[in-house]
Amino acid sequence: MDFLSLLANNVISLLIGFIVIVLFWKNIGKKSNTARLPPGPSPIPILGNIFQVDLKQPYKSYLMFSKKYGSVFTVWLGPKPVVVLSGYETLKEALVNQGEEFSGRASYPVLIQVTKGYGVLASNGARWKDLRRFSIMTLKNFGMGRRSIEERVQEEAKFLIKAFSEHGDSTFNPNNLLCNAVSNVICSIVFGQRFEYNDPQFKFLQKGIDGYFDFLSSSKGQLFNMFPKLLWCLPGPHHETFQHLERVRDYFKQEAERRMKNLNIDSPQDYIEAFLVRMVEQGDQPGSEFHFENLVSSIWSLFSAGTETASSTLRQALLLMMKYPQVQERIQKEIDEVVGSSRSPLVQDRQNMPYTDAVIHEVQRSMDLAPTAVPHKMMSDTEFKGYCIPEGTMVLPLLSSVLSDPKLWKNPDVFDPENFLNENGSFKKNDGFLAFGMGKRACLGEGLARVELFLFFSSLLQRFTFRATQPPEVINTSPVCCSFGQLPRIYNCYAKLRE
Repeated sequence: MDFLSLLANNVISLLIGFIVIVLFWKNIGKKSNTARLPPGPSPIPILGNIFQVDLKQPYKSYLMFSKKYGSVFTVWLGPKPVVVLSGYETLKEALVNQGEEFSGRASYPVLIQVTKGYGVLASNGARWKDLRRFSIMTLKNFGMGRRSIEERVQEEAKFLIKAFSEHGDSTFNPNNLLCNAVSNVICSIVFGQRFEYNDPQFKFLQKGIDGYFDFLSSSKGQLFNMFPKLLWCLPGPHHETFQHLERVRDYFKQEAERRMKNLNIDSPQDYIEAFLVRMVEQGDQPGSEFHFENLVSSIWSLFSAGTETASSTLRQALLLMMKYPQVQERIQKEIDEVVGSSRSPLVQDRQNMPYTDAVIHEVQRSMDLAPTAVPHKMMSDTEFKGYCIPEGTMVLPLLSSVLSDPKLWKNPDVFDPENFLNENGSFKKNDGFLAFGMGKRACLGEGLARVELFLFFSSLLQRFTFRATQPPEVINTSPVCCSFGQLPRIYNCYAKLRE
């Protein structure tokens, strides 16, 4: 009898607890000012819309929701609301016309775990503005050392060509080599030096990047972003990944401290030294954002974002060249006419190579690498399209909705360089090209990425003709979906030296 009474009491307690949760959920709008959020699929208590969103490719679920709920809608990822923006006009109105209100960076748990909330990618307010302004200036002008970014990419392109050549007539997977080359450009900028591809320290850094994106792209990574405290308590390889990333952060800090001891403030040679000079200049100035925590996390931001995006784009570009050999031949003809074979391509050659430029843009558009930008957050309570989005709300700009919009592109569903060419064969800009985002939070490394993509791609096609291990008609070029984006497929290829 006592057992039955105890069981009954437990059942009653559970029912009461469930009712409390439901009532809390129904009244959450009154308590947290979410009553006037945009419409969206009906959530369930605590879990939100987790069962209605495909965690392996959430952006596809968002595209489906946008057709039903319109260009602004709300999904609940766990217990938190997320406002999704869809379509060019809506994104422009939010990120440009009301850019200040939408300029925050959401507290994305995986990102916060790695950056501690510091650095140019994860920060907000005055900290973000100071660090972004400094980083853009440094990358654009490269205000240190004697070599420009163009020269550094050209140098690395030669090492990449040499590494490709070593495979001769054998097939190989170009993925690691492309990652190494792009990452080495970042190393050259950050540390003032490149690494040999087999250098243990270089492999240590690459392992950190690989582990970070492997976890971020997994369903478990998405669950960590929704329920970080719960996932942190569960066992799994993510703990090893975070431990390795802590060691990467320690390495960055040790490099900075070592350079500080012998810093020449009149002649900084790389990003770290330029940052340290700013630290010295501002000294103990109250509120200064130039300190080691922001330096370490800004270095990580450059490494992680810069390496994965550019190397993945190059890998997809080579795959498309094998799928469409006629496109590869036309690019090589343009390279032969403008550059020739006796010198390396220059950035200034791009203006005389409209077809090559169009192909690179179309690779980025069609692969849709980052369907949703890194999450934003509202900096204040904001009226938008008749709704009220509260301060602190996470916002996801659905870039994919623009890159695949048939109103903006001739052939949005297929790879077609003509999307970026006019009737005269000249390069044609399109406002819908949002591969680097839009507004105040647009990719700060856009200038660097454009240089890398053009010089690496044109240098490789100047020296090699790429062939697949299967006929072009059966090559699958559709990217592999993951939770944060779309990545190129893994493949082997032949790189035949051109005569």
